[in-house]
Amino acid sequence: MMINKKLILEVRSSIQYIRKNVLYQWGMLIANILLTFIIAGVISNALAGVNMKLQSLLSAGVLAAAILLLRYWFGCRAAINSERSSHAIKQQLRTKIYQKMLSLGSSYHERISTSEVIQVSVEGVDQLETYFSSYLPQFFYSMLAPLTLFAVLLFFNWKAATVLLLCVPLIPVSIAAVQTFAKKLLAKYWGKYTSMGDRFLENLQGLTTLKIYQADERQQQIMREEAEQFRRITMKVLTMQLNSITIMDLVAFGGAALGTAIAILEYQNQAISLQAAIMTIMLAAEFFIPMRLLGSFFHIAMNGMAASDKIFQLLELSADETGEERLVEDPFPIRFSKVGFSYDEKKNVLSNIDLTLEKGSFTAIVGESGCGKSTSAALLMGDRKRYSGNIFFGRQDAKELTDKERLRFITRITHQAYLFSGTVRDNLCLAKPDAADEELWRVLEQVQLAAFLREEQGLDTILKEQGANFSGGQRQRLALARALLHDSEVYIFDEATSNIDVESETLIMKQIEALAKTKTVLLITHRLANVMQADRIYVMEAGKIVEEGTFDSLVKKEGAFARLWSAQQSLENYGRENDDE
Repeated sequence: MMINKKLILEVRSSIQYIRKNVLYQWGMLIANILLTFIIAGVISNALAGVNMKLQSLLSAGVLAAAILLLRYWFGCRAAINSERSSHAIKQQLRTKIYQKMLSLGSSYHERISTSEVIQVSVEGVDQLETYFSSYLPQFFYSMLAPLTLFAVLLFFNWKAATVLLLCVPLIPVSIAAVQTFAKKLLAKYWGKYTSMGDRFLENLQGLTTLKIYQADERQQQIMREEAEQFRRITMKVLTMQLNSITIMDLVAFGGAALGTAIAILEYQNQAISLQAAIMTIMLAAEFFIPMRLLGSFFHIAMNGMAASDKIFQLLELSADETGEERLVEDPFPIRFSKVGFSYDEKKNVLSNIDLTLEKGSFTAIVGESGCGKSTSAALLMGDRKRYSGNIFFGRQDAKELTDKERLRFITRITHQAYLFSGTVRDNLCLAKPDAADEELWRVLEQVQLAAFLREEQGLDTILKEQGANFSGGQRQRLALARALLHDSEVYIFDEATSNIDVESETLIMKQIEALAKTKTVLLITHRLANVMQADRIYVMEAGKIVEEGTFDSLVKKEGAFARLWSAQQSLENYGRENDDE
């Protein structure tokens, strides 16, 4: 009943804490039985008119106090092991999820959405924390407690003990009756939950865009509709829980009442003693309390099972990575051979791409927006892996390399390079954790950020999330400084000069051209003036390479490149004329 062996084996270290939790709960039950025995004895003697000596009463009181202290200690130990179990679950599952995301690498979004990963890692793991710390211990204790009570009461009132034991299974039977419906309902609940999370995260990330186009009201209405659907499914879950709890209460109270009635009848027929009758009455509820509590945890367990399904879906994703983490002696030349790619298998984004990056070369890919330039870079970085054809690093197929090995010798700088909240030093040291301050200042001098930072707090200057307190040009310069510090063999600049000021663009292009003298550089850009110094230029149209050559040779061909160059020159000249006016 709601026991997932696969899940338990996935987090084996929690088993020891569950065992101890059950053992201490059983110790509390034994203490309760002993305490009940003492109280029943005192009450039965008092009702029977037996004159008990003060010393006997004091002894009973001291013994009862000692049992209460022991019961308190058992309770504390059970709570401690419950806490340890939940801590172990969180640590192990989130570590496994993190390791899985690392193995999936930057191409994880081909398999699962970011919001679902977040929800599984946070809410999903929290649900399983309760499953392991509360439900599982209670499940095993609920099996043990009625048998223990039956064994004890058998010596005092075998009829009531038998009836009470037979009534206990009615609670799990009632739980099982709603289990099939509950499982389907909770699967639907989690589906709505993750869907709403996807929508919320997307709207939050694109809030500025929604405001610009005044589309926030429309998206808000969609969110309202999804929230209403989620509210309805939540209310169904709560209704199911309330109904099942009502059924369990009827069984528990009815069973306890039946046991009590049998005890009274047996006493009236002088079949049992008054002490036995009192003990039966006092312990009748104890038969049902553990199973009743288990029933209240049942819905937690169902949530846990639904969450575990999501977690296992993530953990069982294949990484599509057959390579070993072995060093590539010589990754050059880097070569695309008949490479094709499609996002939805309906329209090709890339078709039969052949291109080569020689060691120490300055190569550029140009073309209009949407022609496949950045997709080519994504394939080279391993962000997209479901492509046709082959990509070679030297003699080795890219599919044989792990992401870790690939990224060892490739650095990419995009127009949206991510900066983390923290200090300038923190962000730079991502590229080289052991870098000395002199090295950090050197790369900052190269990108002309040093003077600005010295007027602030130097390397300890605070950066807000995504560098929100820096200008666009400063953010891009800092990203370039971090890339220079990485000192890899290959640098990919993917529209790295887009959406920044002219001064920053000029500076970055000078650094790219300087870098190309000692490193292999791939520049992806729509601005043709930036590729004049490139050794080889590939021109793309509609996912295909239509031309290749040097800047001068391509202009002379009067083909696709020449048309783009002419159009850009005309636009820039028009802009200058308007400025002069």
